[in-house]
Amino acid sequence: MRACLDAFDGTGPIVVLANREPIRHDRAADGRIVVRRSASGLVTALEPLIESCSGVWVAHGAGTADRVVVDWRDGLDVPPANPLYRLRRVWLNEREERGYYYGFANEGLWPLCHRTHVRPVFRSEDFDAYQNVNRRFAEAVHEEVESDSPLILVQDYHFALAPQAIRAHLPLSTIVAFWHIPWPHPRDYAVCPWGRELLEGLLGSTIVGFQTPGDCENFIETVEYSLDAHIDRGRNVIAYGDRRVTVHAYPVSVEWPNRLASQSPPVETCRAVVRRQLPPDVRLAVGVDRLDYTKGINEKFLAVERLLELHSEFRERFVFVQIAEPSRECLAAYQACRSQLAQTVDRVNLRFGTDRYRPLILLEAHHEPAEVYQFLRAADVCYVGSLHDGMNLVAKEFVAARDDNQGVLVLSRFTGAARELTDALLVSPFAIDDSAQVLARALDMTPEEQASRMRAMRAVVAEFNAYRWVVEMLTDAARLRANRDLRHYHEANWRADTLPAQS
Repeated sequence: MRACLDAFDGTGPIVVLANREPIRHDRAADGRIVVRRSASGLVTALEPLIESCSGVWVAHGAGTADRVVVDWRDGLDVPPANPLYRLRRVWLNEREERGYYYGFANEGLWPLCHRTHVRPVFRSEDFDAYQNVNRRFAEAVHEEVESDSPLILVQDYHFALAPQAIRAHLPLSTIVAFWHIPWPHPRDYAVCPWGRELLEGLLGSTIVGFQTPGDCENFIETVEYSLDAHIDRGRNVIAYGDRRVTVHAYPVSVEWPNRLASQSPPVETCRAVVRRQLPPDVRLAVGVDRLDYTKGINEKFLAVERLLELHSEFRERFVFVQIAEPSRECLAAYQACRSQLAQTVDRVNLRFGTDRYRPLILLEAHHEPAEVYQFLRAADVCYVGSLHDGMNLVAKEFVAARDDNQGVLVLSRFTGAARELTDALLVSPFAIDDSAQVLARALDMTPEEQASRMRAMRAVVAEFNAYRWVVEMLTDAARLRANRDLRHYHEANWRADTLPAQS
C-alpha cells in the first residue's frame, strides 16, 4: 500500500467521503460521553487506509454528543491519545437528514438497487435535500484538502452527485467513487425520475467502482441507455462530454490479519462466554445484520422453523442467535420488518420452545465489533441469508475470525461474497425447505470437512483482503493520474512547438 500512496505524495491527505462516521460520541443517561465504534463494513474496509496515510474522513456527525468534542473546524483527531487520522463532521438539520438520508437515499435508491420487492419512493423535496447535502459535503471536502489535485474516495449511494460537485471545486482531483450496493438493471433504474442527474454526478469521477462485474455491466448499460455517451467496452471506459471515466469491479473485503484476532480470547473462551446463557451442549448458529428487509432475517427464521419440523433431533439441541442492529427506524418498511420479525420469533419459540429453551434469540441492539467477533468465534454455523447484497462482509469476517479452522458458513447465493467464498454452503434464501436442509447439513458436517472448507476460504480472504481492495483502486487511480499528467505534458509541449514566439 505504501508504494501506491507514494504516487500521491505531495497532494495532501487522502480524503474519504462517507455518510457513516467511524466513531460517534453519544451522551449517556448519566451524562457521560460514550464513544461508539461503527459496525459498518465500509468502516472496516477503509479505516486501515486512512490510518496508514494520516488521511481525512468526512462524514455526517450523527452522535448526540458529536458537537461537544470537535475543534473550531468541526473535526477531531482519531484516536485522541495517538492520532492516526482526522475526522471532519458535517452537521445536518432534521429536514436535511429526513430528505437526503431517510428519504431519497433510503426510501428511493436503497430499494431501487435491491431486488426485494419494496417499492422505491421518490419525492421532489427529498431530491432537493439530496442535492443540497451533496453540495455541502463537497464543500467540506474542498475545505479539508491541501492541494489542487488530491485523491478523494467517495463512498456509496448517499453521494452520487458529489463527484461532479467536488470536481467543480477541484478540477485536477483524482476521484474514485465506490458504489457498495448492487447497481440495478437499466429498466429498473429508469424508475428514478432523476436518474440522468445521478449518472452525470457519478461521471464526475475518475473511476467508478462496483462490487462485481455484473454491477459494472449494469452501470455501463444504464449510461448507454440514458446518456449520449461513447462506451469503450474493451477497456470499460465511458466518454461523456470532456470526461473519460473508468468503470471497474473491486470486491470489498476485510482486514487481514484481523486486528481483533490478537485481542480476542481463544475460541473456547469465546464459546464459554457466548453460551453461558444457553442450555448446555446446544449447537449454535449466529447471524449478524442490520435490521433491514434486504438481509433476509425473517427467511432465516422460517428456515430454522422448517429445520425443527423436519429434523426432530435438533429440537432443544439447536439455537439460532440473530444480532440485528436497529436501523432506519423511522421508515415504515423498517418498522414493518421489525414487527414481522418479532411475530415470527414469538410464534416459533412458542411452537418449539420450553421453559428453559428458545430456538430463536433476537438481539436488537448495537454490539461493539469485539462483541460480534466473540459471537463469530463461538458459532458452529454463521448464517448469512441476504435477499440481495452488494458483498456482505459478515461472511468474510466470520472466516477471518476462525483461526481454529472450524465452523460452517451458510451463505446466500445472492451476495457478492458468494462469488469468492465458494467453499461456503450456498443457499437461496427464498427456498425455505432447501435452506433448512442446508442448515442440517452444516450442523452434521464433520470437523475434517469443516477444516478443509475453512482453510480454503481463509486463503481467499487472506489474499483478497481489504488492503488489496484499496491497493487495486489506488494503483488504477495512480495509473490514470499519470496518464493524464503525461497527456497534459505532451499537449503543453505541442502548444509550445506550434504557437508563434512572442516578440
